[in-house]
Amino acid sequence: MGIKDLNKFERPRERLKSFGPSYLSDLELVEIIIGSGTKGARVDAIAREILSLIKRGMDELNLENLLKIKGLSLAKASKLVAAKELFSRYRDGKVKITSPRDALPFLEDIRKKKQEHFVVLSLDGGKGVMSRRVVSVGTLERSIVHPREVFSEVVAERGASVILSHNHPSGDKTPSRNDLEVTKRLVEAGKILGIEVLDHIIVTEDDYFSFKEEGLL
Repeated sequence: MGIKDLNKFERPRERLKSFGPSYLSDLELVEIIIGSGTKGARVDAIAREILSLIKRGMDELNLENLLKIKGLSLAKASKLVAAKELFSRYRDGKVKITSPRDALPFLEDIRKKKQEHFVVLSLDGGKGVMSRRVVSVGTLERSIVHPREVFSEVVAERGASVILSHNHPSGDKTPSRNDLEVTKRLVEAGKILGIEVLDHIIVTEDDYFSFKEEGLL
């Protein structure tokens, strides 16, 4: 018997709507995520194989293994992998930074600013964002962006690393000579304190520049 053969109010989606996700079995939750089966494989059969992978360990839930399951398309397998990654990033209540793009949502508010804003993201040992602070406003200079201002609160909250960022109101994302000098100075200060500078991201209204991606860190 497939989902379509069940009484409407016995179907996973209807049960979720009526009672909430905690009332559903693991199998039903997986069935909701994948949506439907195919001509050669019913949704419950596909869901059981997926659940078998999950019970072996979340590391097993990857595209390679999922695409071996009969009836599971790339689109549905991708949804599962994406859901797993999203959950892992927010599992501890913190956004995990795995690439410069993950940091961009924290920088949206400075993209259109008319003055340069220098922002510091403090990260824990698992690269989860602990805090976000605007350290200075105005032209980026050594005298304004001092290591003391950048790292004082990171040290206080026992942060393991930081991501530096500032905006370029001009719209040109290319780092200036001063940007390079300030970054070098902060990287050196971080090493002394045992706090790694993971990246320095320059944002404009519609683009960004990552020191890490460009091999400058």
